[in-house]
Amino acid sequence: MSAALAIPRRPRFALSQEWLLALAIVLLFVVVGSINPRFVAARNLQTILLGNAYIAVAAIGMSMVIVSGNIDISVGSLIGVLASVSGSLAVAGVPSVLAWLIPVALGVAVMAAQGALVAYVGLPSIVVTLGMLSILKGGLISVTNGVWISDMPDSYHLAQWSLFGRVPVPVAFMVVLTVLAAWWMRNTAAGRSIYAVGGNAEAARLCGIPRARVVMMVFAIHGAFVGLAAVLFATQLSVIQSTVPPNLELTIITAAVVGGVSILGGTGTVVGATLAAILIAAIGSSLIFVNLSPFWLRAVQGVLILITVMADILRRRRRGLAR
Repeated sequence: MSAALAIPRRPRFALSQEWLLALAIVLLFVVVGSINPRFVAARNLQTILLGNAYIAVAAIGMSMVIVSGNIDISVGSLIGVLASVSGSLAVAGVPSVLAWLIPVALGVAVMAAQGALVAYVGLPSIVVTLGMLSILKGGLISVTNGVWISDMPDSYHLAQWSLFGRVPVPVAFMVVLTVLAAWWMRNTAAGRSIYAVGGNAEAARLCGIPRARVVMMVFAIHGAFVGLAAVLFATQLSVIQSTVPPNLELTIITAAVVGGVSILGGTGTVVGATLAAILIAAIGSSLIFVNLSPFWLRAVQGVLILITVMADILRRRRRGLAR
């Protein structure tokens, strides 16, 4: 097997990061629960998972993009636009299934277009997605005038359903998609090629891996996850805000990076991103139960990003010295 494809299936750092996140979640619930028992009540736990499952789903695709050596900062705006499109279709009488599937197809198309600019035109991903962020955010406000969407049919609210009367659909999506994505990235040639391109694009090219095609593929897959996240976001309540959720892109990127995905590309797993999304949501909820301003969550996210990136850089330097 060539060097570019001989990628560890579970990098040590990613594995330890996953266990650390799981431990952090448990400790958070134990500590805050001892201060305020209502924090560990079933209703609050359900709120944390159901209200943020769509963020974890979006973080799966974001993890793939960052592993490939790119980034997407338009994700929050695209979720807002696709959610509004989905709700508008449902109100217009379009069958619920189509109101769910069309935003996913649009997400793939929009992200594939951005991926083409990155892969084949050579524009930096941060520039392309920054431009798209402005286009989507401005376009959404201009078209909808900020009016909320309501009166969707009952059959439309997918995120309010439960499987077998017990497992909420958003949680099922989050778990199943995380498992499938993790397996695909570790056990298929296409998934491993993402690590190869993100780790060393030149070595990957010499091994016959088409970087442009891989980058295009990653953005398109990311678009599908964004579309699914938008549908879960749109169907969780009886109304849809025709605005972009504030700081949503920061939360999704934070989940991916804190989850162990190297901001420099080449390493990380989607399992860590999902756990990090749950941890961030739990931290935000815990601030309320210990009577602290929820605005501290932004500061916590910034600290988590800095610590994670610094740890990744130090790890890379140690590996470089070891060689």
